[in-house]
Amino acid sequence: MSAFASLSNFGRLVARPATLVFAGCAALALAGCGPTGEPSFDNSMAAPTTPVQSQPLNGAAAVGETLGTGPVRIGLILPLTQGSNPSAVGASLRNAAQLAVEESGASDVTLMILDDHSTPEGAAQAAQAAIGAGAELLIGPLFSPSVREVGRIAKAANRPVIAFSTDTSVAARGVYLLSFLIEGYVDRIMDYAKSKGKQSVAAMAPQSDYGNIAVAEFQQAASRLNLRVVTIARYAPGQAAVAAKEIAAVGNQIDALFIPDQADGMDGINAALASNGIKTQILGTGIWNDPRVLKLPALQGAWFAAPENAGFNAFAARYRAKFNTDPTRLATLAYDAVSLVAALARTQGQQRFTEKVLTNASGFNGADGVFRFHLDGPDERGLAVMQIVNGAASVLSPAPRSFAGG
Repeated sequence: MSAFASLSNFGRLVARPATLVFAGCAALALAGCGPTGEPSFDNSMAAPTTPVQSQPLNGAAAVGETLGTGPVRIGLILPLTQGSNPSAVGASLRNAAQLAVEESGASDVTLMILDDHSTPEGAAQAAQAAIGAGAELLIGPLFSPSVREVGRIAKAANRPVIAFSTDTSVAARGVYLLSFLIEGYVDRIMDYAKSKGKQSVAAMAPQSDYGNIAVAEFQQAASRLNLRVVTIARYAPGQAAVAAKEIAAVGNQIDALFIPDQADGMDGINAALASNGIKTQILGTGIWNDPRVLKLPALQGAWFAAPENAGFNAFAARYRAKFNTDPTRLATLAYDAVSLVAALARTQGQQRFTEKVLTNASGFNGADGVFRFHLDGPDERGLAVMQIVNGAASVLSPAPRSFAGG
């Protein structure tokens, strides 16, 4: 696979199929995942404002499994095990990182891979070990309690973090989330609904962390877009039928229904919609891009926001060819993060991981499209709007190839 293009001026790198680079006026982000958790950090966390340099020659030995031979040391903290068992997700993230190093930066970075054992304590120990071994930047971890611990340690050492949690409460200045945020899905689908003339909306949402975040963003988006919220029906897991009756009672007053449930819960949603005769435009989030959801009769014609499939499919083909197995959907997070830091190590000199570089408004181009980091930590992605048609997802509104004003 081709290497990153050289940098003629800041923000003008050109993307290649297997790499992640600056998108001159484009930006991309990847999906991240992890359980939500209670807030800890506030957004006053300071990011590095002066260049930080690895010290690979000062006597500190590298730690963990190492990939690459470059002078810039990077710590990659992953849940390789859970309890006494190996983690399939962790293994997939690790393999994706290897693929990124080999395709884009084996001579630019040395990646030190450490297991956090799926615990905050393990993540803290891994972060301390990586920083002690000269890591300039930390990638990972996945779960929000672990991100909180790693962020605390990285702040004290003046090191930035690119983590994979979807819990924005752990984002902060210097702790960037490379993930598919619930808030991004909601904003994209609500903006599209408004653009198509929807005026009166309702939500039917599970009583869960995911549902809580989605409903809060739904209400904010509706207010921003001047949409009328007729009702918000919440339901306990497996109890969607009760909420569907509430929606049916106001069915003649709404022209769109937002349902932020997980793929596992959508069989029950399908039955509840059908039994209550609910016929309106259904709206959802990117976790619906799942064969179990796409086949459901009541969801045919539904709209949801998600990254387009082409980038992931191309990545998955290369991953499959190398490792003889399929990647998890989260694997692009590690791939894009490692590709990004390798590109910055190659092109940005001593400023490579400073706040100015990492929060470049033009953003970056990755396997799942354009993304950029906001100053306070969350990412922004270019998302498509998909429609479920005949059991498959088709692109209704393409993902943007650049960020306006970037």
